[in-house]
Amino acid sequence: MKRYLALALAGALCGAGHRAEAQFVRNVSKVGTTAAPFLEIEVGGRALGMGGGFVGHANDASALYWNVGGISRLPRNELLLSHTDWLADISFDYAGFVLKLGPDRALGFSLTNLSIGEMEVRTVFYPEGTGERFSASSFALAGSYGWSITDRFSMGFTAKYVHETVWHMRASGFAVDVGTLFTTQFHGMRLGMSISNFGTKMRLEGKDTQVTHDIDPVKSGNNDRILAHLDTDRWPMPLIFRVGIGAELLQDNWNRLSIGVDAVHPNDNTEYMNLGLEYAFRGYFFARAGYKSLFLRDGEEGFTAGVGLRYPVTASVVVKADLAYCDFGRLDNVRKISLSLEF
Repeated sequence: MKRYLALALAGALCGAGHRAEAQFVRNVSKVGTTAAPFLEIEVGGRALGMGGGFVGHANDASALYWNVGGISRLPRNELLLSHTDWLADISFDYAGFVLKLGPDRALGFSLTNLSIGEMEVRTVFYPEGTGERFSASSFALAGSYGWSITDRFSMGFTAKYVHETVWHMRASGFAVDVGTLFTTQFHGMRLGMSISNFGTKMRLEGKDTQVTHDIDPVKSGNNDRILAHLDTDRWPMPLIFRVGIGAELLQDNWNRLSIGVDAVHPNDNTEYMNLGLEYAFRGYFFARAGYKSLFLRDGEEGFTAGVGLRYPVTASVVVKADLAYCDFGRLDNVRKISLSLEF
């Protein structure tokens, strides 16, 4: 019965994914047409080192971002802290926590934050600055729940609140993520699927849209400085559909070589693929390499690499550290560091 339930749920979610795909415009780049683009910045030094081919693995706390269907499979509670030196001196930080409720269920909590330092306000008439300064920031607060329906099939859901601020303007919205993970009988190969950021549209509102307006410029003697607000448009969040596989090419008591391949379909760009490898020596030292955004039109991302260490403090407490690098071509390279605690 559980097997049939798992297959039915997998079919329903795949159908939902195909319906979500139907609203995308195929092979058309729509960069810059979504709100909250910080939700597309990848999380976790391990996943980035593998080129983002992680949906079929999803076996650490970064599964909260990549595929929430994997959090119920984590062996212990896990806390993840990640920092990224993003492009243009932007700081991107992520904190995630997975709390095990038993062998087949887990809760998750995460906070994503992007911040930009203060900059001078410049206008057409004051190109050197008006003397004022402004800043911009974005954050998302999320709660997740995942469970293993069978010993091979698991799924999860995330609900998140998203907020963005630019000087005096603000926008907010709500979104959900859905993820599934299925372990096949073919050498333990895993199939993962996730839909991220399916939610409301966001619209900037605030006093910066305030203008003065003359409602009847033909008529003399009326008030020509009536306060009004410009009506801003609503923009969708960056909806992302991912499907991927994760498998071990080699595994023994000393060595493990894993591969991850993801196909990604965003609503604000063309389709692309992420590829990655991870080599583990005795489960303590890790070396990773990959390639991001393969086949992406006008993409700058490319080769990635990373290393990791895993140190058991006690029989039940483990500390992990991961570093990753991503080549952004003509832009500055991106570096990510992550620290994790299993307990």
